[in-house]
Amino acid sequence: MEIKAAVLKEPKSKFEIENVELDQPRANEVLVKIVATGLCHTDLAVRDQDIHAFGFPAILGHEGAGIVESVGSEVAKVKPGDHVILAPASCGICEFCQSGHPSYCLEFFQLNISGRRLDGSDPYHQNGHPINGLFFYQSSFATYALASERNVVKVSKDVPLEMLGPLGCGLQTGAGSVLNVLKPNAGESIAVYGVGPVGLAGIMAAKAVGCTTIIAVDINDERLERAKELGATHAVNSRGVNSAEIIKKQIAPDGIHYAFDTTGRNDVINQAIIALKNLGKCALVGVSAAPKLEIDNAVFTMGKSIRFVIEGDSVPDIFIPRLIELYQKGLFPFDKLIKFYDMDEINQAVEDSEKGSTLKAVIRFA
Repeated sequence: MEIKAAVLKEPKSKFEIENVELDQPRANEVLVKIVATGLCHTDLAVRDQDIHAFGFPAILGHEGAGIVESVGSEVAKVKPGDHVILAPASCGICEFCQSGHPSYCLEFFQLNISGRRLDGSDPYHQNGHPINGLFFYQSSFATYALASERNVVKVSKDVPLEMLGPLGCGLQTGAGSVLNVLKPNAGESIAVYGVGPVGLAGIMAAKAVGCTTIIAVDINDERLERAKELGATHAVNSRGVNSAEIIKKQIAPDGIHYAFDTTGRNDVINQAIIALKNLGKCALVGVSAAPKLEIDNAVFTMGKSIRFVIEGDSVPDIFIPRLIELYQKGLFPFDKLIKFYDMDEINQAVEDSEKGSTLKAVIRFA
């Protein structure tokens, strides 16, 4: 079938809206008419080749939400007409999938970053040539996307579908890193480093679970103000200052229980570790261009720990509906982050996101 897609012809280029041919779904696949898709930092990391595995020309997009158009013969989870969010794909049979950690699936990179099915086939074509698609098994920068049964999450029809896509990756990552990995108790403290949409999701999750000291750390005053609106009790502009020193002198003399870093910067991560209490825990999610993570031995002592988190270590079919319930109860107001763009405005959405004038760009395709 013919679809329209935002195609990247080469690294560091602009998206071009073009016609592309998409195969019909196989037995375990689902064809989804895309309503809207979030723009995520990972899309731009692939564009800029900070993530090298995905080839060009490429159709990216991995925070899709839409309506099931058709399903393969073996699909039982959803049916045509269902509203769905598209999450990362997983095999469902390895030990990590079986134990409730599909983000660490043994086939994660092949399924989500290779641009092809596990058997090497590519369902996207243009002028007789294959195009790298199936990004996070969806490539949702398009009017239609092909997904697997495992990575479609059925959602209620009483919430506007066009704003739900970011729950499939960025917001799930931020909230899940706090709720599923750090697991703070009510009354505990957390600092969030980098308050873009992922960090803000972490702040909202920390507030929802009852953290009483929530520190936003960033170099953008507008984002810090937004963080305070969404639950941060303190804001620290770290430009040119020692944020850990400020935290320990002015906010939490013994340090904080938890730190959540979304920047991927070694200098920021070191500050986060310094700010921790004894036995404090730090979660990392930032995609870094640096080849090494380097932590000073002098600060990485007294039982402190670091864990890198993928996709919030969540089971999307369980966690995403819970985030929607929190939103409906006013406890996870992620809609305040979103600005909508039409399909032909996708390059403007990228520009605004990179400038920081838009927190979470969502591209509407229908």
